[in-house]
Amino acid sequence: MINILLTILSLLVALSLLIAVHELGHFLVARWSGVKVLRFSIGFGKPLWQRRFGADQTEFTLASIPLGGYVKMLDEREGEVADEELHRAFNRQPLSKRTAVVVAGPLFNFIFAIFAYWLMFVVGVSGIKPLLGEIEAGTIAYEAGLRGGQEILTVDGKETPTWQSAVEAIMPKMMLNETVNLTVFDGGITLEKQLVFSGIAAESKPQELFDKLGLKVYQPPIEPIIGEVLSGSVADRAGVVAGDRVITAAGRAITTWQQLVDTISEHPGKRLELVVEREGAEVVIALRPESIDSADGPVGRIGAAVNVDPLIYQSLQSEMRYGAVPAVAAALGRTWEMSTLTLKMIGEMIMGRASVENLSGPIGIAQYAKQSASAGFSQFLKFLGLISVSLGVLNLLPIPVLDGGHLLYYAIEAIRGRPVSEQFEAMGQRVGLAVILVLMIVAVYNDLLRLAVN
Repeated sequence: MINILLTILSLLVALSLLIAVHELGHFLVARWSGVKVLRFSIGFGKPLWQRRFGADQTEFTLASIPLGGYVKMLDEREGEVADEELHRAFNRQPLSKRTAVVVAGPLFNFIFAIFAYWLMFVVGVSGIKPLLGEIEAGTIAYEAGLRGGQEILTVDGKETPTWQSAVEAIMPKMMLNETVNLTVFDGGITLEKQLVFSGIAAESKPQELFDKLGLKVYQPPIEPIIGEVLSGSVADRAGVVAGDRVITAAGRAITTWQQLVDTISEHPGKRLELVVEREGAEVVIALRPESIDSADGPVGRIGAAVNVDPLIYQSLQSEMRYGAVPAVAAALGRTWEMSTLTLKMIGEMIMGRASVENLSGPIGIAQYAKQSASAGFSQFLKFLGLISVSLGVLNLLPIPVLDGGHLLYYAIEAIRGRPVSEQFEAMGQRVGLAVILVLMIVAVYNDLLRLAVN
């Protein structure tokens, strides 16, 4: 129940904030352009909260369906307008002002993304060093000459101080079948390596692509000895105690702590047996790992920690952090990269070269929001930046009912010298709604399919 509530809360916070940012762009530029704003709404449907503010008594509303928002402006096409206010009607504004009002929504999303990424870089993102574990023969990484013990320094010239930053730089290129140049440190020398992805099925799922890539993070060989058992946890209730050395788990021989973690992770909510050595004798313990949500689906946890020298992990820790000024360039670069990646992925899906399974709907977004919120402030900022960029890009697509659709009409108006007809605009609205509906159905279907598989 707590997980569900955290998921819902994270989604509401993220969506409400990003929708408010988008609509604030329309609202402010409309006001600056002299257009009268009648309503500023976060969400659709039945109002949960309403208040009027300002000289124009603009109605500010929080509605029951937090999957969008809108700014309603004075407009002759939507109702009668008093003669003394005609100059403040949106439809009476010159093309330049109408364009500015429409562009402002996506523009504010990009500005917010830059701010979120900037704050993320200033606060810092902690992680582990991008040291490679054992690379399996036959994988793309192995064919590129990558081997265990090497450290990834840069990806296409960009520094990657953490494992996550390296993976995030490589995966988009892989999904688009673009070659990646790596700089790695190996035994005192710096080497240049190249990951070639031609011939890789772009319609594969991201996890399938990553498996083909074959990169694994280095895991120090730590003995499978229980150091701490959380009170009230699965391990505690089953009788696991500190000092137990795990010999087997689910019938598998266990020689390292990572093997134990992997085995337990693979059994969320499923019964498994541990054979442990305790005071010279073998003890069999049956338990059922708790199911915990993760980016790759449910994983098992039992509430036991390893007793390890903290210096081992400290030596593997790294952080991606910038000063306030350098963080501006980094944030601009990240926003540009994510924007172009989003456009490329949309193009690849339209051309049939990328799987539509990459689309996520409200369920998937809610899960990502909860996971990022649980992972810490920097991760949540990263999530907000990504979703804000996605909203900005998607809203600029030339699909009627989206901001990009209105900009398309304005482009036609600029060429023709007069607005498109109401009939043409109405037809476009119907087509646009149909396209959005299909995309939403596919996205929700993907979400439900992931839940069923996991």
